[in-house]
Amino acid sequence: MLETKSLSIETNCYHCGEDLPERPYTLDDRNFCCLGCKGVYQILSSHNLGNYYAYNDVPGKTQQQQTLHFEYLDEPAIVADLVDYCDEKMTVITLYIPAIHCSSCIWLLENLYKINPGIIQSRIDFLKKQVAITFNNTDLTLRKVVETLSSIGYEPLISLQDVVKKQQTSVGDRKLITQIAVAGFCFGNSMLLSFPEYFGLSNFESAFKNFFGWLNIAFALPVVFYSARDYFISAWLNLKKGILNLDFPLALGIAVMFLRSLGEIATGTGAGFVDTLCGLVFFILIGKWMQAHTYHHLSFERDYRSYFPVAVTVIEDGKDKPVPLDQLKKGNRILIRSNEIIPADAILLNGEAKLDFSFVTGESIPVEKVLGEVVYAGGRQLSGAIELEVIKPVSQSYLTRLWNNETFTADKDRIKTFSGKASKYFSVVLLLVATSAGAFWLFTDPSKALASFTAVLIIACPCALALSSPFTLAAVLSVFDKNKFYLKNTAVIEELARIDTFIFDKTGTITNPEAAGFSFKGSLTADQKQMISDLSRNSGHPLSRELVKWLQLPAKYRVSDYKEKVGRGTMGNINGYEIKLGSAAFLGLNLTNLPEGSQVHVVINSEYLGYFLSSQQWRDGFKELIQKLGKRADLHLLSGDQDHDRNNLIPFFPRVQQLQFRQSPQDKLNYVVKLQQAKKKVLMFGDGLNDAGALKQSDLGIAVTDNINNFTPGCDAILDGANFSKIPQFIQQAKDAVKVIHMSFAISLAYNFIGLLFAVQGIMSPLFAAILMPASTVTIILFTSITARLYAKKNHLL
Repeated sequence: MLETKSLSIETNCYHCGEDLPERPYTLDDRNFCCLGCKGVYQILSSHNLGNYYAYNDVPGKTQQQQTLHFEYLDEPAIVADLVDYCDEKMTVITLYIPAIHCSSCIWLLENLYKINPGIIQSRIDFLKKQVAITFNNTDLTLRKVVETLSSIGYEPLISLQDVVKKQQTSVGDRKLITQIAVAGFCFGNSMLLSFPEYFGLSNFESAFKNFFGWLNIAFALPVVFYSARDYFISAWLNLKKGILNLDFPLALGIAVMFLRSLGEIATGTGAGFVDTLCGLVFFILIGKWMQAHTYHHLSFERDYRSYFPVAVTVIEDGKDKPVPLDQLKKGNRILIRSNEIIPADAILLNGEAKLDFSFVTGESIPVEKVLGEVVYAGGRQLSGAIELEVIKPVSQSYLTRLWNNETFTADKDRIKTFSGKASKYFSVVLLLVATSAGAFWLFTDPSKALASFTAVLIIACPCALALSSPFTLAAVLSVFDKNKFYLKNTAVIEELARIDTFIFDKTGTITNPEAAGFSFKGSLTADQKQMISDLSRNSGHPLSRELVKWLQLPAKYRVSDYKEKVGRGTMGNINGYEIKLGSAAFLGLNLTNLPEGSQVHVVINSEYLGYFLSSQQWRDGFKELIQKLGKRADLHLLSGDQDHDRNNLIPFFPRVQQLQFRQSPQDKLNYVVKLQQAKKKVLMFGDGLNDAGALKQSDLGIAVTDNINNFTPGCDAILDGANFSKIPQFIQQAKDAVKVIHMSFAISLAYNFIGLLFAVQGIMSPLFAAILMPASTVTIILFTSITARLYAKKNHLL
């Protein structure tokens, strides 16, 4: 039996939490919004997986819309490209599942073997929203595995990019964590062995001095030659190019500490600086790990292949057959169902084509095609099934050629960070001070020359400088994360602070695709509005969903004889009334002088009552956002759409040159280049493939989306549309972060100055170094983390 939740008058679906219709679907005294949610409950109940509902209330995702076209997974060629490992008995595959969101999801997916015994094991990576499934391929096919996941509400997202992408591994992450572990282990032990030296325990020291000294050298070896080896490699490679980066003084300090420690211990003249060396490497590796931290479940490098399916249905000899996309050839007749993507340029042979090309062109209004007309790749079919004849293979289609344009794929200049700039001057000054100190003592007291030279390199090793940026930026990154603003890396924060020009796409970026505003032209009674709402509740079309939200009426009536022509309209019977909603053509109406925008016409019992007019709405806070940004930066709008919204946008972009409509993807890219040639720092906001080139060319490209798991083009950051109005706060936080880095740099210089006063005299002791360097490190970590969060509170981001 399933675990029970508190029983009361339920108004929400037991499985997904959606609002219940007037007559909900019921099973075991529990109510469900649709047959899909009820079906998932039945599956879990029959396999004794009731704890799924015990860990979280309404843990499931709504099953009102299900996609079950997995025939292509029966094709061996496709399966071979998707799986991670396969032998005679066992197959391993890693699948991306956007629906993973809570502990119930983890528990259920790790118990898949109870639902299908052919599944041997399943392991979840919650952060990446991935499940690695091992199954017995003699009992089970990949298609059955995917259908099992889909049947319980966890449909994997499989795209063409899954087939062609290089498998991302976490080898780099594992190596860095191992390096940190080695350095931390050696740091702790070397400190313990150095305590006799710290406290001047001479009797103890005389008995064990050599033994402890050589033990310390043993601990230093793996730290220098394993944990710190990447700093030596980086410093050497950059030196060959004539570049002094921050790794140079770090590598130099580590090498000098090791060699001086080795010399002192071998000659018995001192205890060396092994504990300081191990601590330095340990802390800078932690900083490196924090700086490398990002969002593993998001892709910032997507292209058109993320948008395309892995296979397409080809009609041969009157039969449908799934074919891998790379095997699609000129002359093939293909079947495209409702809401599927057209993967290649083709000619329409059969059916009514109503296509959404907003991802390619930016045009928000669907395009209708007639028989015999060319249909370009990238459009999404909104109406029923259509048949087309391929005229170009995928590799030669318009969309692929657009994406492969070299200007779209060229690497932009690497973001220049403060630490990268400061390190060049820091390295030069450090070498000058060390050389000057050594030269001074060489002529006055040669016995102190080497000691002062090496002491300067040790004490001025830029550990604090190396930590100031990563800890500050990591703190800001966590603040942005809480506000659903996800950055590709921490360097983006510093670049965001330098931006002086903003470019906005229109459709889906400054407009809210889920917030269409409605007005009704005509007259409706309260009961008629209720029937319209209940009929619309049965449709998954965006206009129907938004109409239900706008009417804001709870479900009351049950609909019988429901029918829908996808993308055209719906009809059904309610309490003896025949209700029809849809386009004028669908309802057989001959109307003229209709206004611009999408209309939903209403006919009840053959009587025309009027129409709902849908108009795009700007995102919440758009007006205030433009006012704030306009005071500090130059604003532009580039849209592939027609200019029917020009008059509405003039108050936001008063200068004519700021508003550009009918812009092709190449036009947008060229516009960005023109601004950059005028020495502007450009940030581009976009959401589709038509923005891909401009996003990549811009100094920063931010993809705005209402679902971070949906398709987003390659970019530097992903912003949840719900927080679009917080852009000025994000920019201010980035500027404040740069201030914190500058202040922490000043603090680290102050510590270095204190240390240099002793180092240039050649009197620095191991105890002094062991205290000063950790003290500076802890100070920087605390200062940057606390100050960055204080600024976040000031900016109302925490």
